[in-house]
Amino acid sequence: MSLRLIIFDLDDTLWDAPPVLESAETALQRWLAEHAPRLGDEAGAQIRANRQWLLAQEPTLQIRISELRQRALQRSLRQAGYAEAEADALAQGAFAHFLAARQQVALFPEVRPTLEQLAGRFALGVLTNGNADVQRIGIADYFRFAFSAEQLGVSKPDPRAFHAALAEAGVPAEAAVHVGDHPRDDIAGAQGAGLRAIWINPQGKAWEGERAPDAQVASLAELPALLARWQAG
Repeated sequence: MSLRLIIFDLDDTLWDAPPVLESAETALQRWLAEHAPRLGDEAGAQIRANRQWLLAQEPTLQIRISELRQRALQRSLRQAGYAEAEADALAQGAFAHFLAARQQVALFPEVRPTLEQLAGRFALGVLTNGNADVQRIGIADYFRFAFSAEQLGVSKPDPRAFHAALAEAGVPAEAAVHVGDHPRDDIAGAQGAGLRAIWINPQGKAWEGERAPDAQVASLAELPALLARWQAG
């Protein structure tokens, strides 16, 4: 069956994620130092500890990462002596500031040209476990849909996440391919749901998973030619 749908991961597939998250965390700490000074110099460590505590109490928060972050902020602020209503308001403001900074990504140079080229030939979608927002980033027009784990209630590599994407596009698994960087979440997850999977591997790492990806590329710029070869049989 010919290929009709390409599903993309976001973090570390369309941009380098660690600098984005580090910058967002720095922006959060600056906001808290100004607006919630009672947290003190150990605010970051306290919030991280509360995230771990919350995850231990409620493991499903691992999927609801925005809720997890906001609840960790609320708990930390209350521990610092802020009244409940004030802590909740501060947590909302702090998380909004973090989330805005989290959308300040530097797309890999080849991303827009590649998406532009592929969007003329295939339906494109997004499936992410993170809370990046393609609308706020400015690339939503390339995609027919963009699903996060929080929206779906399941995260990659759960096959239900991939099946939701297929259902949204109205495409069977054999006519779809998923593109991502994570060996388990993206490659094993997609293959387990019946899709082909392309591994983005810019650093040339050795494959260590059980089942090899259907293909691997060092750059998204290689995708159009690879997919054309697949289409040609």
